Amino acid sequence: MKETLMNFGEVLENVSLKNYNTFRIGGMASFIIFPKTVCDVQNLIYFLKEKNIKYFVLGNGSNVIFSDQLFDGVIVNLKKMDAIIYQGTQVICESGVMMPRLAMDVISHGLKGFEWAAGIPGTVGGCVYGNAEAYKESTFDFLLEVQVLTPEGDLKILKKADLSYGYRTSFFKENPGYVLLSATFSLEYGDKEESMEKILCRKEKRMETQPLDYPSAGSVFRNPSSDNPSGKIIESIGMKGYIIGGAEVSKKHANFIVNTGNATSNDVRNLVELVHQRVQKETNIDLVMEQEFVGWD
Repeated sequence: MKETLMNFGEVLENVSLKNYNTFRIGGMASFIIFPKTVCDVQNLIYFLKEKNIKYFVLGNGSNVIFSDQLFDGVIVNLKKMDAIIYQGTQVICESGVMMPRLAMDVISHGLKGFEWAAGIPGTVGGCVYGNAEAYKESTFDFLLEVQVLTPEGDLKILKKADLSYGYRTSFFKENPGYVLLSATFSLEYGDKEESMEKILCRKEKRMETQPLDYPSAGSVFRNPSSDNPSGKIIESIGMKGYIIGGAEVSKKHANFIVNTGNATSNDVRNLVELVHQRVQKETNIDLVMEQEFVGWD
């Protein structure tokens, strides 16, 4: 099958998924493919569906927990679709553009609005999918429209007004099967020095409060409310620093589960589920996961 897949992009066979997610965990994938154009993606997804081949569309892997099992199918990685086009204060970004790169690039073009995203280790596609946010600003605050591949295989432009979204969720989480290809954002002209100062100050704060020295997938659970964050809830029941195998509830921020060096996917999943169960039992709060389990049969 490798020869056929090569018609749609660069193909790797028998690949460790540890290199394609920020947790640095997971088993092997039969194939990973890197399409470069919209036509590549459209033709590839058509082929995979026609042949009934299992697939999963991936960006930077910053919000997924792969299993230790073989993913016997195709991982479609969109990171080579990374063009950025400027039209005045509007910015058109392909889905594989990394958010920190985008934040710096818009500043270099004299624009502001994405300073909040400079520390988010995800792609444009992933951030639209989950309506990523930080510092009380979110992806959909700036979104105008997206280009998608529909579940039926059609290319379509969807306006923001046509899409439901909310706190760390969107239409795309609730309607699987769409593939995000690009997004258009509306920004404003700004001052480069002011933007850089804001980014550097926030970077220092993240270094102080988040366990950035260990692999993780960021915040595990959504905050029930702004004045009752998940980290404080988890810490209040004594689970800060709790360990299963190589996975640990971070001692620096309890809403992060980190890979201390040799965590398996099972370690991470078991710890996530244990934290969820204990919080619900002791506080009656049903925390909602931000991350997605992939490849668990």
